[in-house]
Amino acid sequence: MRSRKEPTLVVITTTALLAIWMVVPCQVVAQAVPGRTMSSGTSGGMAAIDAAARNNKYLFIFFWNANDEQSRNMCGVFQSAMGKMSQSADAVGIQITDPREKPVVDKFGVSRAPMPLVLAVAPNGAITKGFPVKFDENQLRQAFVSPCTAQCLKALQDRRLVLLCVQNQRTQFNQAALSGVQNFKADARFAKATEIVALNPDDRSEAAFLQDLQVDPRTPTAVTFVLAPPGTPIAKFAGPVTKDQIVAKVTAAQSGPCAGGQCGPGGCGPKK
Repeated sequence: MRSRKEPTLVVITTTALLAIWMVVPCQVVAQAVPGRTMSSGTSGGMAAIDAAARNNKYLFIFFWNANDEQSRNMCGVFQSAMGKMSQSADAVGIQITDPREKPVVDKFGVSRAPMPLVLAVAPNGAITKGFPVKFDENQLRQAFVSPCTAQCLKALQDRRLVLLCVQNQRTQFNQAALSGVQNFKADARFAKATEIVALNPDDRSEAAFLQDLQVDPRTPTAVTFVLAPPGTPIAKFAGPVTKDQIVAKVTAAQSGPCAGGQCGPGGCGPKK
């Protein structure tokens, strides 16, 4: 996932972008960062990431290398789409050969990615979509995901197990399911490599996620999922679940990243 940017890194408003892009095809596209002046050694990409997160907005990063026809064409598509999404998303262009942008290029691992490339980054830092070489506006719009989806993606991208708890005040066996989840996370073998995520099935913003999970929003009982990086569902439990049941599923996932229960550095946990 990833790739692209421009020679002189500046942070500009989306409205100013329209005029600038006519002259410099791969000019940086971003919302202004109030009170911030870019110095010659500053990464505008990192500043844009920080600003988008601070403002609870998505950031679309346009990575590029050479000023070739494909890059120019996709820059136009990107520019047009971002102008329509400025209320919910910021944008920035990154030329991967710009030494000031090495922190961003390294962060997303895009130095060898096909160019141009757009990465969509949620406010919490999760990469929700990647669009290499060719894309259209509709595809870019599909990068917006629900808050719970973004939370799960971020944990999985950080190489953590996700215990996804689908429950609310009307579902049964909530405590019986939650106790098993909490006991699993309390185990020293899994604590640092596990994140618990709660999903309210009545939250309409999560409808698409529930559909992907094949869970009826009207489920009468709590449902618990165990997800492992990069997004493999290890188990699904309807109703009560115990720590031992979760451990059994994790250790049985012989072909997954937690084969043999090896969560932690080298397994599901963050790399050191």
